[in-house]
Amino acid sequence: MRVVPVYQAEGMVLCHDVTEIVPGKRKGRAFKKGHIISKEDIPKLLNIGKENIYVWEVNNQTIHENDAATRFARAIAGPGLLLEEASEGKVEIKAGTFGLLKVNTEALEKINDIDQVAVATLHTNQIVAMNRKVTGCKIIPLVIADEKLKQIEAIGREYYPVIEVKPLQARKVGVVTTGSEVYYGRIQDCFGPVLKDKFSWLGSTLLRQLVVPDDIEMIAEAIQTLVAEGADMIVTTGGMSVDPDDVTPSGIKAAGGELVVYGAPTLPGAMFMLAYLGAVPILGLPGCVMYHKSTIFDLVAPRILAGEVLTRQDINKLGHGGLCLVCEECRYPECGFGK
Repeated sequence: MRVVPVYQAEGMVLCHDVTEIVPGKRKGRAFKKGHIISKEDIPKLLNIGKENIYVWEVNNQTIHENDAATRFARAIAGPGLLLEEASEGKVEIKAGTFGLLKVNTEALEKINDIDQVAVATLHTNQIVAMNRKVTGCKIIPLVIADEKLKQIEAIGREYYPVIEVKPLQARKVGVVTTGSEVYYGRIQDCFGPVLKDKFSWLGSTLLRQLVVPDDIEMIAEAIQTLVAEGADMIVTTGGMSVDPDDVTPSGIKAAGGELVVYGAPTLPGAMFMLAYLGAVPILGLPGCVMYHKSTIFDLVAPRILAGEVLTRQDINKLGHGGLCLVCEECRYPECGFGK
């Protein structure tokens, strides 16, 4: 910051508001802090009595806050995002599509470790609607050294994309409902309609639902039948428990599936199971998915539909934040569940 004559201030950045007073008429701001002085501004500044002003000089080494914020946002934004126009050194980034928000938290920490810049995001791995604000990039001073922006851009290239919204794949979901009580008509299945609504909201459809008794061979045959009919995702319901007659995991193995995890550190949803039959994911859903609004399903299904192949470690990480408070009015994802 330095004092310069107004005649020499073209292209420089005001460090303070400039007030104009017209006796008997008005008193107000004529120029805003951060304004880049143009040639046309000089006569007006002189007319309101400003022959010398405090400025920051913008050159190849120092960048105005708005230009810097735009570069900042472009350096970290990946696919599926929309950048707002810079204002007061800040750019807001919004979702350009309905999908899964992904944030590279390691890159985020590295960027925020750079002095005079800040970036804040929503939590990663949550569904966001189109036009939802997901990130804000802020340049703290009115001007910033170009070198700091180059550091951000280097991190952006190394970790690209730092932030993105992944669109969800439209999958054909086959449902295998196990349980002799449903198979023989003793009770009515209520899981199918719930799954239809949940997958419809995520952009996928139910291919077919098969009901089988607690029989390993019949479970395996049902899974193989649905895959042969074109199902690229399988969901099993009705048998995720510790009961001795729970043979769903055995049926999945008999179908050729490879178990990833049986049991998840989330409440509700501890009896969740994940397996893969080749590239086809198989989700074993506990009963809580049928009557709780937010469960392990909401943490896992969107990631799979976004094309992720989940591991045991991915499921284990859900333990931190995996406790749902089962609020009277569910606010998920505007809460800590799964975060």
